[in-house]
Amino acid sequence: MKRIGVLTSGGDAPGMNAAIRAVVRTALYKGMEVLGIRRGYNGLLNGDVFEMNARSVSSIIQRGGTLLFTARCLEFKQEAGVQKAVQSCHDLGIEGLVVIGGDGSYRGAGDLSRHGIPCIGLPGTIDNDISSTDFTIGYDTAMNTVMELVDKLRDTSHSHDRCSVVEVMGRGAGYIAVNTALACGAVEVLCPEKPYDLSSIIEKMQASRKLGKQNFIIVVAEGIGHSQEIAKEIEEKTGIDSRATILGHVQRGGSPTVRDRVLASRMGNYAVNLLEQGVGNRVVGVRGDKLVDYDIQEALQMKKPFDDDLYDLTQIISI
Repeated sequence: MKRIGVLTSGGDAPGMNAAIRAVVRTALYKGMEVLGIRRGYNGLLNGDVFEMNARSVSSIIQRGGTLLFTARCLEFKQEAGVQKAVQSCHDLGIEGLVVIGGDGSYRGAGDLSRHGIPCIGLPGTIDNDISSTDFTIGYDTAMNTVMELVDKLRDTSHSHDRCSVVEVMGRGAGYIAVNTALACGAVEVLCPEKPYDLSSIIEKMQASRKLGKQNFIIVVAEGIGHSQEIAKEIEEKTGIDSRATILGHVQRGGSPTVRDRVLASRMGNYAVNLLEQGVGNRVVGVRGDKLVDYDIQEALQMKKPFDDDLYDLTQIISI
């Protein structure tokens, strides 16, 4: 394989640049040419590409976001769009492709692989909702961002004897929520994987208040939502000044942590090694700190277990 492409697709995540860097420099080390594809599958369809060299990825390992930009591509979801992308690969001489993104990006990589363009998917999303890997690129950084912001909120909540209802990202998964709730000493965490009863939470808060607790943090996953309404009901039933804070897209930004930089670099290198062997239609993951790869369709069918023990721990030590 003499020429490969690399693109980022879907939501951006800290560490994507580290993955791009590893792909480019590993490929160059192996004597391959690398084309950077801007704005995901849109760029592939429209020929928005450029040749990358060792200096193209200098000083990006510490940067959040993605050097290659990212975008959604509705055209690529149609068979005609896939055929156009295949032809674009042939025209550009792209013999293999590394796709960094989430489940939607994997489906596109699977479509291209089915048409003879070997693709390797890397899990780039802060949500950690990709079942074929223990951890995704960007997840650790996002959790640390949430922790820092909630710690700041706690300072002002303490000053005002207030309850802060903090909504965090995660799409339909509660992985960010349960980990940051535990790390920040939240009194409660609300996530899609577990049913909740607001009346019971209010009773728990009232009991803790009798024991001397003056301020409260409640972490809500965006899959639950309704943070404003939750805060309003808590204030009405407890008399505790309650405010909702939706952290939003700030969680996507920032310099990646050591863990994300190392994970992304390892995965980028692994992806190029697979392509060098002529292997495609695979996604890369990490299991117990060991890199693994799966057939794309198999990976998309996997189910990711929720950490019940971690959730239970938040309940035990949140009095």
